[in-house]
Amino acid sequence: MLVGIISDTHGDAAAIERVAAHPAAQRAAVWLHAGDVAPDAGYLEKLLSKKVYAVAGNCDWPNPNVKDECVLTLAGHKIFLTHGHSYGVRYTTGLFRDAALAVGADIAVYGHTHVVERSIGVLTVLNPGSAARPRDGPEGSFMVAELIEGELPKVEVIRLSSAEK
Repeated sequence: MLVGIISDTHGDAAAIERVAAHPAAQRAAVWLHAGDVAPDAGYLEKLLSKKVYAVAGNCDWPNPNVKDECVLTLAGHKIFLTHGHSYGVRYTTGLFRDAALAVGADIAVYGHTHVVERSIGVLTVLNPGSAARPRDGPEGSFMVAELIEGELPKVEVIRLSSAEK
């Protein structure tokens, strides 16, 4: 199963549209949105006609319909999804990793830092960076992860080139 991962879109419809237009984005069966701004997940869902699981970030107004974190199972992998701000991920991912392990996750997805992280292992930790406001270069980013039960995820970071802007 191919899973799209996005975060920190911050209401930038043009950035969301660039992601949705990318061929890899169109191949994803389902999406994860790691917050900031959670309603953007609905726009992505509309553009791609794919299910988008979303969590709230630090820039989201309290909304009883959007949780701060969720745990879901896709293709035999247990995924912990959160924005990360409440775990202090800007400084260290230790508390975040501990929370993911505590719920039995083998994949942990977060946002907040606007910087890509891809660490594959017993606990795979993924941050797709920011599609709209990257802090690790001039190009926005998202990820696609190939999930096969019993195998480590195969994760690709996709940078939105300046030609796509």
